[in-house]
Amino acid sequence: MDLELKGKVVLITGGTDGLGLALAHRLVTEGASVAVCGRDAERLAAAETSVRAAGGDVLAMRADAEQAGDIHLFVNAAHERWGRIDGVVHNAGRHAAGPLESTDDATWEADLQLKLMGAVRLIRFALPHLRLSKGAALLTLAMAAKAPGPSSTPSAVSRAAGMALMKSLSKELAPDGIRVNAVLIGLIESGQWVRGAAASGLELPEFYERMATNSNIPLGRVGKAEEFADLGAFLLSSRASYLTGTAINLDGGLSPAV
Repeated sequence: MDLELKGKVVLITGGTDGLGLALAHRLVTEGASVAVCGRDAERLAAAETSVRAAGGDVLAMRADAEQAGDIHLFVNAAHERWGRIDGVVHNAGRHAAGPLESTDDATWEADLQLKLMGAVRLIRFALPHLRLSKGAALLTLAMAAKAPGPSSTPSAVSRAAGMALMKSLSKELAPDGIRVNAVLIGLIESGQWVRGAAASGLELPEFYERMATNSNIPLGRVGKAEEFADLGAFLLSSRASYLTGTAINLDGGLSPAV
């Protein structure tokens, strides 16, 4: 199915590895141009090289989603290069979860700044350009936003706030023809798990197998980054033109919430 993304421009925060990089690869195979940002210069260079090797037109820029100035420059750089912005994806995030009593204010503030305010800033700066696009789309990622488990703060709360932002904006921006959706990811292959496997001393396949077993994922395995990329590309495309204000579970059936 042609997703009709040829010539479109999509911005991705946290696009240097894992889910963000998989989505960048999927988008360029459909003919889109992508701008990715991240904080790690080495990962950023590797991401740029891999997307270019796949034949993609890519802008890779060092930017911190917690810093408004960085994101403003990122959005401006993409628009200056291509003259348009058709989609934005807020994927920047990190694992932050633990018991409430042992989580200090600084941890809460940092998580909200990255996951919630990072999305707010990206969307705010991109909106003037998105309004000029025909069929613009926004996509946010969340985990445990509908059904948080014990000791899942602050991350689950930040993600739930992001889902509320998505729902509100889907109504606010609908008159402009801008769609807003979210993907509620479960345990899916990503850069943070690769680093977690290395820290644990386990080989990556064994690490993922243990995650799936310990979490009782109904489908019996961890999801693939490419499976997220396929869904993300669809949601950003005109093929999903009547889909907005929706949060889709991509978790192998793990979430108890529909």
